[in-house]
Parts: sequence; structure tokens; C-alpha cells
Amino acid sequence: MSRIAYVNGKYQPHRTAAVHIEDRGYQFADGVYEVVPVQNGKLIDEELHLDRLEFSLGELEIAAPMDRRALKLVLREVLRRNGVARGILYMQVTRGVAPRNHAFPVMARPALVITCKRLKPVPAKYLEEGVGVITLPDLRWKRCDIKTIGLLANVLGKQRASEEGAYEAWQIDPEGNVTEGTSTNAWIVTKDRKIVTRPLGHEILPGVTRRALLALLEATDFTLDERSFSLDEALAASEAFLTSSSVFLLPITRIDGKKVGNGKPGDLSKKLRQLYLDHAERQASAA
Repeated sequence: MSRIAYVNGKYQPHRTAAVHIEDRGYQFADGVYEVVPVQNGKLIDEELHLDRLEFSLGELEIAAPMDRRALKLVLREVLRRNGVARGILYMQVTRGVAPRNHAFPVMARPALVITCKRLKPVPAKYLEEGVGVITLPDLRWKRCDIKTIGLLANVLGKQRASEEGAYEAWQIDPEGNVTEGTSTNAWIVTKDRKIVTRPLGHEILPGVTRRALLALLEATDFTLDERSFSLDEALAASEAFLTSSSVFLLPITRIDGKKVGNGKPGDLSKKLRQLYLDHAERQASAA
């Protein structure tokens, strides 16, 4: 089946879909995006993703391209046309097309692009052995809570991780604390079994998988501690893991080449991954 993209009101073959060269997303990274997981042909945590999209648009003063009800119809049509059972759906909204000028254009209409693709299952090796992360200074701008398409620092960090044989790069703030990964949220488990993740603020993206997992934890007897944690504390942790919409939750067993805990995925990380998988399956199985 040929892939189909939605571009500004039209469903087009993915291979020929295009935007104007003066789209402000292309020239200024003046736009936002969302990535929604798809399971059993259903969008997982859809409302949370749309909530975050609206937040990002509001913070950048970009008008919504359509109301939520209409957008949800388009998302489902993109899913239907692509026949994706398991994968991700990507949507991007920019300020639109206008002659190049840093100031907001007066007449531009927001531009909307939606694509969808299949994903392979998470490699068994990642679950059996865990993944490694490296650490880098956090070079991003001061509003990381907005899911903007301006991702150059993230790209450079992910590339460095790839070059060093790691899955992800954890970014470190000037105080020596972990902010988050280049495309994931960061978590550790302390020796006394407390689950620690940095609280929301301008320094990190409010991850949807993060938010859903926090809500799930409220119904358990696990102890959560939302606070900053240092690289030294992460290295001394019994477990570490990351969360994102594309992989849900992966155990981290190496930081800068050093073992986390005993160097194997921890029991708590495994339980939390299953907790989220069950949550996603309930949505995927709903009528």
C-alpha cells in the first residue's frame, strides 16, 4: 500500500507531498508537532496529545488549523488510508506561508501536515539487555516545554549518541542535573525503590507517555518523587529508564559506559513497562 500524507486539506501520495518554500516551518522552524502512537489501528493517549498540541500552539500564538473534532476526523482518515495497525502518526502545524520576515505575518493561514508510518516492534535486545545513554550539556533554548519543530540541538545530541554506540543522550543543565533525553523523558529508581523524574517546567517537554505513566502510578503502591536528579545520583541508582511515545518505556543499563545497578534491566522498570503496555492495550482494544 502506498503511503498517503495530508497536506493543507489534500490527501496526497507521500512521495510527492510538499509544502511551499516560504512555509515558516521550513525557514524559521516556526511551528509545532505531535507524534501519536498507533496500536491496533487506534491512537493511544490521543486526547493528551491534542491537549499538548493546543498548548504549544497557544504558547507560540499560532492559530489552530481546525477545531479538535475536525482534526480527529482527519487523523482517522490518514490512519485508514495508510492501513497502519502499529506505528506512529505525525502531525505538524506551522504559522503558514508568507514572504520571509521575522515578525508574524498578518494574513498567513496555519499549515497542517499529517503523515503516518508503520514501526517495527522494539528490538528484543533492548528489553533483555537495556540500552545505553551518554550525557551532554543541555544546549537547547529556554522553552523546552513547547513541542516546537526547532530540534537542532536534539538532533546533534542524538547523532553524538549514535556515533558512540548509545541509544540516547541525556542532557545536563548547568547545575549538573539531568533534564531529559533528546527525544525521551528521563527516570531513575533509587536504592530505596523511589521512582524519580524531573518535575515539569520550561526545562523539559511534558511527555505524554510520562504523564500517562504518572497517572497510572497513582493507583499503585510505588513511591514517586518528582524532583531534579544529578548525573552522580543517576550513576548511583539501582535502575534507570526512559519513556517516549514511540517506544513507551525502555530500561537504561549504561550511562556514559558505566553500569546502572547490576547492568541489567531492573524488575521495577519491567513492571512499569508492562503497566503502560496494559494501559495502551486497553485503549487499542476499546470499541
